[in-house]
Amino acid sequence: MKHKICMASDFFYPNMGGVEEHIFNLSQCLLMKGYKVVVLTHSYKDRVGVRYMTNGLKVYYLPIKPFYNQCVLPLMVCSLPLIRYILIREQITIIHGHSAFSTLAHETMMIGRLLGIQTVFTDHSLFGFADTSAIITNKFLEMSLADCNHCICVSHIGKENTVLRARVNHQRVSVIPNAVDTTAFVPKLDLRTSDKITVVVLSRLVYRKGVDLLAQVIADVCQENPKVQFLIGGDGPKRDLLEDVRTNLNITSQVTLLGSLEHSQVCNVLNRGHIFLNTSLTEAYCMAIVEAASCGLKIVSTRVGGVPEVLPPELIILTEPNVPSILKGLKHAIYQVNNNIGMSPTKCHKIVQSLYNWMNVAKRTEIVYNRISLENPKPIGKQLRSYLSTGVYPFLLVVSFMHILLKILDWWIPHSDIDIAKDYKMKKSLPYKNHLSGYGNE
Repeated sequence: MKHKICMASDFFYPNMGGVEEHIFNLSQCLLMKGYKVVVLTHSYKDRVGVRYMTNGLKVYYLPIKPFYNQCVLPLMVCSLPLIRYILIREQITIIHGHSAFSTLAHETMMIGRLLGIQTVFTDHSLFGFADTSAIITNKFLEMSLADCNHCICVSHIGKENTVLRARVNHQRVSVIPNAVDTTAFVPKLDLRTSDKITVVVLSRLVYRKGVDLLAQVIADVCQENPKVQFLIGGDGPKRDLLEDVRTNLNITSQVTLLGSLEHSQVCNVLNRGHIFLNTSLTEAYCMAIVEAASCGLKIVSTRVGGVPEVLPPELIILTEPNVPSILKGLKHAIYQVNNNIGMSPTKCHKIVQSLYNWMNVAKRTEIVYNRISLENPKPIGKQLRSYLSTGVYPFLLVVSFMHILLKILDWWIPHSDIDIAKDYKMKKSLPYKNHLSGYGNE
């Protein structure tokens, strides 16, 4: 049973992050298995239209500009004609949305359900229950997943969180962890400096990634130990805070801000470091620490969310999400580097290689696809009833209006008038490692 899958998310290359890597790697493995995969995302600056990436992965960069934090404005109706056209043109049978933050993913899934297409959603984040932002996001997620066929979480703690905050039946939620391409993320010890200890940080520079904690840690460590330098990759609203700390304390020589990175640059940046630091306040999985461990770095991370599930204890130093605890863990890692204590980078790489494999992730995702493909599409009346449990009754009017608009479009631009896209035939003779070595190449 060969499905035609649409990966929908606001987060994709050239943006850098765990969601982007997950979508790309999963898509590559599904292509290798013979499935058709297209990616739907919004425009990134001048990147608009259709682009082809490694192994013929087709990416639709819709002419919609992001509104806030790389997400589009939830207009619902305005993007409906274009998304409908693409789904019909590509003959999509399954829509796979990614990230609770992604407005485009939720919109595409909703439009797909009204078209009778099965939907899957992968939640990559953890949320609280008390603050205003979490309450709004959780209610929006509950509305979106009320009629979703199946959900995937990247950790067991993530599954518990999603079931509670989105009120999803636990039987409709599976746990499929992330993985890492260990053929690309290999130790390169020649890139490391011998006279300095380099601490690498790669993340979005936003509040939930603990950038406020990071700023204080940088200030304390750099003033205490001039031998330590920080290499920070990523961008976001908290970058100004790091710039201020670096300038005010006159530690510009010890702190380098690389800004947003292409994914092809990540491996080399990691290999320039001895220690990888993660200061997140909430994290469902954290792909970055797996990639860093695969490159042989010592890992220091806050003990939040699904992080304790990701790596065995011998590969990671866990701390509490506060400055004193992070400083203690980081100083312990610096001591290990100075005295050459701990596991060698090569052995770290072999352990990660044995634990994580993208083909295994794709195989488990394939089981979910096959299961939901056997379900019959719900009629519009049953779909509307599924939203009653959310208690947001005006939302029924929005869904009803979208259904009517789709019927008008079926009359105005019928399916028979839409050209069907040709499928890309991938060469099956290429070995596995070559398929995932060309991140982001067009």
